Amino acid sequence: MRSKLILSPLLLAALVLAAFTIGTMASGKLPSISAAIAGAAPSAGPALLVQAATPPANDGKLRVIVFGAHPDDAEYRGAGVAMKWAAAGHHVKLVSTTNGDIGHWREAGGPLALRRLAEVKEVARRLGVTVEVLDIHDGEIMPTLETRRMITRLIREWNADVVITNRPNDYHPDHRYTSILVQDSAFMVTVPFFAPDVKPLQKNPVFLYAPDRFQRPNPFRADVAVAIDEVMDKTLDALLAMESQIHEGGASGDASLFPATEPGRTQRREAVRKSLAGRYAAQANNYRAALTKFYGQARAGQVKYAQAFEVCEYGRQPDEAEMRRLFPFFER
Repeated sequence: MRSKLILSPLLLAALVLAAFTIGTMASGKLPSISAAIAGAAPSAGPALLVQAATPPANDGKLRVIVFGAHPDDAEYRGAGVAMKWAAAGHHVKLVSTTNGDIGHWREAGGPLALRRLAEVKEVARRLGVTVEVLDIHDGEIMPTLETRRMITRLIREWNADVVITNRPNDYHPDHRYTSILVQDSAFMVTVPFFAPDVKPLQKNPVFLYAPDRFQRPNPFRADVAVAIDEVMDKTLDALLAMESQIHEGGASGDASLFPATEPGRTQRREAVRKSLAGRYAAQANNYRAALTKFYGQARAGQVKYAQAFEVCEYGRQPDEAEMRRLFPFFER
C-alpha cells in the first residue's frame, strides 16, 4: 500500500525558500515561483502563478480585464470602478504580468512573490473581482511573441468587452512593455490563426488607458470619468491590504516607514489612507470636464473622487452611447 506524502504549510514554505536560495546560488538568477514549488530549475517561459476562476458564462453581463505590470498596478487601476462593476453583477479580472518578486527594499524572490500574491488575492476578495498573476520575474517582462500570445489568450478567455492598462509612456520598463503587449493584442485577439488554441473574439474590445502624469510625447486625455464617492471607503479598505507596497513602501521603502510600535503603525496607516484617497480626488479635480460630459454640470460639481480613462486608438472606438453602456453608472 502506497503512503501519501502530506506537507504542512510550514514545511512547504521552508522547501520553497530552500529551492529559491539554491536556485539563486547556482544560476545567479531568481527562480520562478512555480519552479521553486516544483523543485525545478528556472523555467524558460512564463507560467500562471495563480489561475483565475473559470470565465463566466455568456450571461449578458460585461466582462472587464485590467492589466498591470506588478501585483498592485491593476488593483489601483480597477479600484472603485471595478467594485462598482462587480456590485452590478459584471465580471472583472485583475491581471499582473509579473510576480513582483523584487518589489521590496528588504525581501525578494519566492517569499516576496507569495506575499504579494496573498495581498492581491485579498484585494480581489474585498473588491468582489477575480485576480490572476503571471509567473514572470519582476523587472524582466519583454514584448516577445510568446508573451504576446499569452496576453492575447487571457483577453480571449475572458471574452472581454473592456481591456484596461497603462499608457506606454512610463518610467518603468515593466509598465512600458505591459502596455505594448496589450496594445499588440488589440488586433490579434480577433485573428483566427494567431494562438489558434483559443477561440478568437468576434469583435475587438474597447481598450482603455488609466491616467498618468507623463507629458511627452503627449499627455493623458480623459474620454470618460466615473464618480466613486459611494465606494471610496470600501475601495481604500481593499487596496490597503497591499501592506508590502503601501505601508512598507515597496522597493523604494525603508524600515522607518512602518515602525514596530503600534502608535507609529497607526500613524502610518492614517497617512497612507489619506494619500491614496488623494490620488482619486486628484482625478476628480483634473478631469472635471469628463465628469460633466457624462453626469451634467450640477452632479459633476459634487464629485469628490473619480477614475478617468482614455480610449486607445487600437481597439474598438466607442461612441458616447456605447461608453454609457460600458460604464452603466451615469444618471439619466
